[in-house]
Amino acid sequence: MKRLGILLSGRGSNFLAIAKAINDHRLLGAKIAVVLSNREDAGGLDAARELKIPAFCVPSAGRKRAEHDAEMVARLHQHKVDLVCLAGYMRVLTVDFVRAFPDRILNIHPSLLPAFPGLDAQGQALEYGAKVAGCTVHFVDEAVDHGVIILQKTVPVKDEDTVETLSARVLQQEHAAYPEAIARVLSGEYAISERRYLHRNK
Repeated sequence: MKRLGILLSGRGSNFLAIAKAINDHRLLGAKIAVVLSNREDAGGLDAARELKIPAFCVPSAGRKRAEHDAEMVARLHQHKVDLVCLAGYMRVLTVDFVRAFPDRILNIHPSLLPAFPGLDAQGQALEYGAKVAGCTVHFVDEAVDHGVIILQKTVPVKDEDTVETLSARVLQQEHAAYPEAIARVLSGEYAISERRYLHRNK
């Protein structure tokens, strides 16, 4: 059984999608060992506690990034986490954090990377006039929104879309994509060639 550590800063909808996939037996061989947030008011912490999952706040405000990340890493090791999943975690990880879990940190981003990295991906897509949007699950490396892509799901951009309507449809795809990507990684049935993720079916 592989142990997941979930990091979040907000309501935790992707965390809940992962938890539901595990509960529905769509994500086999995994359990959520701990949920961590840098914000005490993160709704995802309350949701985790309701599900009887260990959940803790490690406050980041007023602390040096390296000090905060060192405590996060220690908490993840304490709970014997095998795979770290960033689920709306609104902080850039330090190099030391990334190196503590080599090729074992995943992130989901609401665009088809490398297009529209960073914040307000859907606003960027609409401003640019993109006809297709979507989401990307990728390994985390030492650069922002840069690691090897595991999978992507697409969403057509409608002429009448607003940031809110497009974001809502992309979020639906995020909830499908993240459990699927976690299952792929936990299966071990893949290889990475340069920047290409190659999935090997059993």
